[in-house]
Amino acid sequence: MSTLTEPVEVASGYRPGRTLPLRVELVRQLGRRRTLIMGGILAVLPFVLVIAFAIGGDPGGRTGQVTLMDTATASGANFAAVNLFVSAGFLLVIPVALFCGDTVASEASWSSLRYLLAAPVPRARLLWSKLAVGLGLSLAAMVLLPLVALAVGTAVYGWGPLEIPTGGALDPGTAAQRLVVVVAYLFVSQLVTAGLAFWLSTKTDAPLGAVGGAVGLTIVGNVLDAVTALGHWRDFLPAHWQFAWADAVQPHPEWSGMIQGTAISITYALVLFALAFRGFSRKDIVS
Repeated sequence: MSTLTEPVEVASGYRPGRTLPLRVELVRQLGRRRTLIMGGILAVLPFVLVIAFAIGGDPGGRTGQVTLMDTATASGANFAAVNLFVSAGFLLVIPVALFCGDTVASEASWSSLRYLLAAPVPRARLLWSKLAVGLGLSLAAMVLLPLVALAVGTAVYGWGPLEIPTGGALDPGTAAQRLVVVVAYLFVSQLVTAGLAFWLSTKTDAPLGAVGGAVGLTIVGNVLDAVTALGHWRDFLPAHWQFAWADAVQPHPEWSGMIQGTAISITYALVLFALAFRGFSRKDIVS
């Protein structure tokens, strides 16, 4: 009779760290239809805005108060910044929730999750691989949008400085650096959505439930942030800091809001990722 102290036999050549390589998982996810559709939507958005501005005319000076939107046609850099502005609140939430929420739940819905674990792929290794690829695709989606917008905006409106609505301008080189900072902050601020989606993905066999749940909870956070009666409690909501990146596209950038937003987002994300790993390690996989 075997005892708990007896060593577990391992097949010759088996290396847990080499199971489900990131390259294999990345190729699988890149080939999926939802990845291609999401990438197509983000790539098309700048063309849609160009057409909208062509039909509606110059957006400047219509509200009596100059905003970032009013400078959209000033240069390619301005056009890229406007694309990020109109997408940060909702559109960029969707690819993050999709890539991180669909990843584990889809395997369960296809009844392939238990076969992956029987390969055998250690549970922690499976989650790390899927989380890394999900976050990588989310970052790629956020980089794709401004890159396409910058190329389209430069072709249509020309290459020039980033004009700031409050006055002044950033030269093209500085503007490009600030836009990199903006994209990095947007990615960090969406880690909460990624954490929610990934945690829900380990809890359900329905990919749509995980994705929709993460998007829904993100919307709830935006609604709560609009409730001014909450006062300083809103400072603990990730949504409260989602547009703090606007401070980076100023002649003299202010970093305090972005630092606070980064701290809040990373804290929530780490808790959610830890819950996902802890729950999945104890979960009875039946699908």
